[in-house]
Formats: sequence, C-alpha cells, structure tokens
Amino acid sequence: MDTSPPGVGTFLGTGAGSATYREAMDAAVDAVLDASASGPYSGETYDELEDEFDVDTLPDTGSDLTHVVEWVGEHVLANSVVTSDPTCVAHLQCPTAIPGLAAEAMLTALNQSMDSWDQSPAATVVEESMVEELCSLFGLPNAADGVFTSGGTASNLLGLLLARDRYVTETFGQRVQDEGLPPEASDLRILCSDAGHFTAQQSAAVLGLGEDAVVSVPTDDDYRMDPEALDAELARLDDEGKRPFALVATAGTTDFGSVDPLSALADRAAEHDLWFHVDAAYGGALAVSDRHREMLAGVSRADSVSLDFHKLLYQPISCGAFLLRDGSHYDLIDRNASYLNPEADEEAGVSNLVGKSLATTRRFDALKPFVTFQTLGREGVAELVDYTLQLADDVAELVERDPALELAADPTLNAVVFRYRPSQQHSDRETSEWVDTVNRRIRDHLLERGMGVVARTEVDGDAYLKFTLLNPQTTVDDVADLLVSVKQYGAAIESEVNE
Repeated sequence: MDTSPPGVGTFLGTGAGSATYREAMDAAVDAVLDASASGPYSGETYDELEDEFDVDTLPDTGSDLTHVVEWVGEHVLANSVVTSDPTCVAHLQCPTAIPGLAAEAMLTALNQSMDSWDQSPAATVVEESMVEELCSLFGLPNAADGVFTSGGTASNLLGLLLARDRYVTETFGQRVQDEGLPPEASDLRILCSDAGHFTAQQSAAVLGLGEDAVVSVPTDDDYRMDPEALDAELARLDDEGKRPFALVATAGTTDFGSVDPLSALADRAAEHDLWFHVDAAYGGALAVSDRHREMLAGVSRADSVSLDFHKLLYQPISCGAFLLRDGSHYDLIDRNASYLNPEADEEAGVSNLVGKSLATTRRFDALKPFVTFQTLGREGVAELVDYTLQLADDVAELVERDPALELAADPTLNAVVFRYRPSQQHSDRETSEWVDTVNRRIRDHLLERGMGVVARTEVDGDAYLKFTLLNPQTTVDDVADLLVSVKQYGAAIESEVNE
C-alpha cells in the first residue's frame, strides 16, 4: 500500500516542489513577457472570448502545469489589457513597477496572513514600519496608526465606519459594535462633493444609513468642493434637524484629478465637529513629490486618509492603505478571539493587526511598496509621478490647439478629459446627441481594433473621452499618434453617416 502523501511536486518544501516551482515560474515569466509585447488589447469581443473559453474549468483529471501555464498565456494573457503599453490610457489601472512584481511573487509564495503575529512575524513589523512612515509623510501626529487594505473602497468604508461609531458613542453613549444604531441614526448625514467617488454612497449603504444619507456638495469650475456651498448645506441640515457627522474630501477625483481645498474643508470640519476623511486614493501619491505635495496642504488635519498604491504609485493590485490620526479610535471596532488575538497577547505587547482591519485574512501587500521604495527611493518614485503630471499638461495643450478636439478642463493630476468635435452641423439637440454618439463609437473602434484603451465618461451629461496618463513610459508622441487615430475614426464615422 502506498503511504506517501499526495501532491508530490505540488508544494514548496521538497526538492520536487522546488523544481516544479522554478519550471512553472519560468513558464509564467515567458507568458507575461509575450503578452506585454502584444499591444494594448487584442480586440476580441465578449462573445468571441466566451467561445474561446468554452473549456471544462473543473476537469476530473489534470494536465502538465507547464502546458496549463502556456495555455493561459496564449488565451487569457493574450486577451488581457496590457497596462504597460503606452496606449493603455483608460483607467486608474497603472503599469506595475518591476520591484513590486518581484515582491508580489515573494509574498504570494510564502502566503503570510496579516491577522496575527504568529502567522506573519516579519511581515507585521514591515507593515507597521510602512504605516509609521506613511503617517509621517502625510504629517499626521505620533498617535497616528493605520493598516494596509485592498484599496480605496475598503479604506473609505473603514474611515466612515469609525466616524459613525465615534459620533454615536460620543453623542448617545451607545457602543454600536455591541448595541447597534440608535433610532436617531436615520438623521445621520455624510457630506461629500458631487465629484467624489461613489464609495461614499456605497459605504453609507453598508453602514445601514442608506445612500440618501450622503449629501452631495456642489463643486466649483475646477470640480473641487465649494466651501461656500458646503456652508449652505450645513446650514440647511441644521435647519432640518439632521446630524452631519463626517465630511469626505477628495484628493484626486476620478475624472479630473481635482483636489478639494483641504485646508478650508478642515476648518469647516473642526467648526462643526465633523470627522474629516480625505479620500486620497489617487492624489495621495503627490505626498512623495517635492514639486507637487503642496497640492495636499491640509491633509495633515485629516482624521483619516485613504491611499492607493495601485494607482499612481505603480504597485500590483491590490495595495492600499488606511491612515488614522488617532490610533485609539480602533477601540471602536476592536475585538478579541482566543484562537487569534487573545487579550493576553495585548498585555504581553504582541502585535496582532486583525483589530485594525475589516478583513481577517489579509495579504502582505506592504511588501510591494517597501521593495519599490527600497529600490527607487522616494525621489525615484516622485520622478515617475512628476513626469506623468507634466505629460498630462503637454497632452492637454495638444488637444487645446487642435480645432477637431475639445478639452473639458485643464488637468490637475494626469487625467485629460476631451472629445472629438464632428464637423457636421445640426440643430442644437441633434448636434449634442450626434457628438455623444461619435465619441462613444470612437472609443469602441479603438478598443475593437487594438489601437488603444481609452476611457469614456460624461461631463454635464455629455459624452467625453479620457486619457488617464499613469504610464511613465508613455510619451507625448505616443499620445499624439493616438489623437490622430481618434480624429481618423471620428471622420470615418461621419463619412459612414453621410453615405
């Protein structure tokens, strides 16, 4: 009878496993390199991909791993968006820095779980060190703390959860974690700009307040929250007997990269005793830049901050951070489990991070920015950020000079919103609808032909295109060529209609 364990060569820890790992990683590297040289996208449609992947995803018997990896390369990776391509400029989906890729391979292989120290000893220390450095970078006090998260959605939810629980505890003497929400919870309100991320509404829904608890504050001509409009909303809420408890500022809106006037908003938050949360998932990267960090003036007064490394800091998804001005507020959500983080650990000074996060099992994502900053240094990372902001300014100038194109607004960070202007003339309504149709079809044509991955958005209800220029390898010439394609497809679409 064979008493040897199953899975020989399937796991690390044996000679056979080590050999399998090397062979598989070599094949995976080849597959990634082949895919990354194939252009921004293959152009395959959803229906075509469904047909191509008509395979048994849970077969009874397996195949050789190298063969499986090669198949994935030929079918999955070959039909993936290549974020490192200079013409992949749609979303806040960055090319990944190679130090981060190396870290990703290491952290994935060792599979540390960040909930308790005995599962992640060195990883716990590295994450705590990274959080301490980040708090210092954003000018937060010594009492600050934080945790790594999956991204801005998780960080924003955590910030608003703590804001809600602090307000309920201080106002009603009721601990939400134990007793739930008081009847007055229906009057709780969160203020956020009308250009802020949808996660404010999403968080309000998850927190049991409902999306209607979020009050949208109008923005100025630069798509930044208008402090005077905020004053008016606060006065209205007071007149209606509502209970505002949190103010969410945005440092880097998704479409325009706009940064709200953080200092002015911090003043309002202090005056009205509001939890001041700054969603800096996108624009928080400015903190590393000597040239641009002043755009974040006032962030040091935040009660909590969201930061994403997988946007403008070039790390593989997922990688975010949540920073908390006063680490003692974690007591609002902390809990102990005898099998994970018993109270005896706290008394002994053992650091279990599970009480700082809404997730239990959590990846060692802090290793990725750690390795990247150790390799490039803050100045090296800042150089990447600075280049892309300058690139956006240069591209916006190209658009402004071209009579066939229309710039929606000057870029604040590295997002350029614009549209093609058809030459045909119609009635006002027909012209608006026609311009929208042409621009949407331009974007589709570029994607379907593998010419470029470009975003679509709306400005005041009208369809626009967007370049999100995160890639430091993208040049002005690359974007100029893409603009030529935009105009060519636009003209071709007009010709089709005229025929």
